[in-house]
Amino acid sequence: MNLTNIGTVKEIMSRHGFSFSKGLGQNFIINPEICPKIAENGNAQKGFGVLEIGTGIGVLTAELARRADKVTAIEIDTRLMPVLAETLADFDNIKIINEDIMKSDLQKIIVEEFAGLRVAVCANLPYYITSPVIMRLLESRLPIESVTVMVQKEAGQRLCAEVGTRDAGAITVGVNYYGTARRLFSVSRGNFMPAPNVDSVVIRIDLNQQYRLAPDEENFFFRLVKAGFSQRRKTVANAVSAQMGIPKETVYTALRSTGLSENIRMESLKMENIIDFSANLRGVI
Repeated sequence: MNLTNIGTVKEIMSRHGFSFSKGLGQNFIINPEICPKIAENGNAQKGFGVLEIGTGIGVLTAELARRADKVTAIEIDTRLMPVLAETLADFDNIKIINEDIMKSDLQKIIVEEFAGLRVAVCANLPYYITSPVIMRLLESRLPIESVTVMVQKEAGQRLCAEVGTRDAGAITVGVNYYGTARRLFSVSRGNFMPAPNVDSVVIRIDLNQQYRLAPDEENFFFRLVKAGFSQRRKTVANAVSAQMGIPKETVYTALRSTGLSENIRMESLKMENIIDFSANLRGVI
């Protein structure tokens, strides 16, 4: 069954009474070359179990299952369950869980589904949920080695940006705290049905945590990051003071202790600057 053939996809959808949901950001891949590349770059190989987030009609799911020992996919759309039962019927190493990824017990799923296997995550994420899903995967400290995702181009640029540059944001800092992100390849809008209004990019995050703070320090660090990037046009002092309720003079003191200008903006801070600034600010409040 060719799941990237438009005629085949339309026939399957028609038979099951399925229609695309704009609310769920559904765009199915119709270029047969893309999903094999995602699978090959996403640690889908012997000895690995792959957690897939969102299945579509199972194009990527099938490619992952051909390479990995097991695939467990979490799909929120109940309407796709009978479709997947048909399109993935030939595979005995796939399990579909009909749940919301933001509410699933991921730790439990990984323990139960991937015992004895190394674990990777692969997904084609809709824009509206990209950052929440990625941060949930990272913050949960799951025993996963990599997260390979297709995201909209703008989101990919932010995820893979260097901290301290204009493209960086709070999500960039989060990714760099837990791992290392790199861009793999671009996917233009014409490779989907229906075609979205933007192009996409496939990125991979390798979880090799370089920075480790104590839980209370980490919590403060991420509060600071969120505050600092919440008002990008303002200086760090103004944004942090307004969002965290800390007197501006106190923020100035911490900035000076870190060797930073009182007028600096968050996007200009390198990763080490933010960590040091966080420690210094926490020490004076």
